[in-house]
Amino acid sequence: MKKTLAAIEQARAHQCVDLDVYPYIASSTVLIAKSVAMSERVLITWSRSHPECAGRDFEDIRREWEVSVEEAIARLQPAGAIYYQMDEDDLRRVLAFEDAMIGSDGLPHDEFPHPRLWGTFPRVLGHYSRDLGLFPLEQAVRRMTAVAARVFGLQDRGVVREGAFADLVVFDASTVIDAASFASPKKQSAGIREVIVNGRPVWRGSAWTGSRPGRILRRNSAR
Repeated sequence: MKKTLAAIEQARAHQCVDLDVYPYIASSTVLIAKSVAMSERVLITWSRSHPECAGRDFEDIRREWEVSVEEAIARLQPAGAIYYQMDEDDLRRVLAFEDAMIGSDGLPHDEFPHPRLWGTFPRVLGHYSRDLGLFPLEQAVRRMTAVAARVFGLQDRGVVREGAFADLVVFDASTVIDAASFASPKKQSAGIREVIVNGRPVWRGSAWTGSRPGRILRRNSAR
């Protein structure tokens, strides 16, 4: 991580550098040998062949079966896992990096999603900005919105001004916080009062309004 940040700092002197990050020390995807080998701990989130293993530690399963890592992975397939590969201090250093873009990288179709799908932005606003004071609230919002719109070339998005698309989130800065965890990844965050997409409310009073005003976004597309 230190080498990566040093390389980014060097590159910034010559060009614009964008660093994407989500606020968790563990990742989640399908079960693969490469990720298992790089992780300090692996939790199985789901397994079609052995559904009883969901939520269990991979190493405990392997030892119980008395097989190699490769054989355990093969037996569990198809499967998903949570990989503990990062350090909290490193994560905070990257989050505090002034040009870091904050994104969720969530996979809504996952059988057992990473909590980043439901909790990324409230976690940054409530835990890392308000509680830990890594950066001001305004900077947190900018790096979730305007920076992302610039990086992906989305015209009239990520800003609040006349003529731009009305994509807005109304939240309570004193109470906003994530509730999703690796054990319960679909828990609703607190402090989100209303969500407006393309000028139409989609979330109000802790419930979906039934509206679906979203649209496909393309880089530098005309209105």
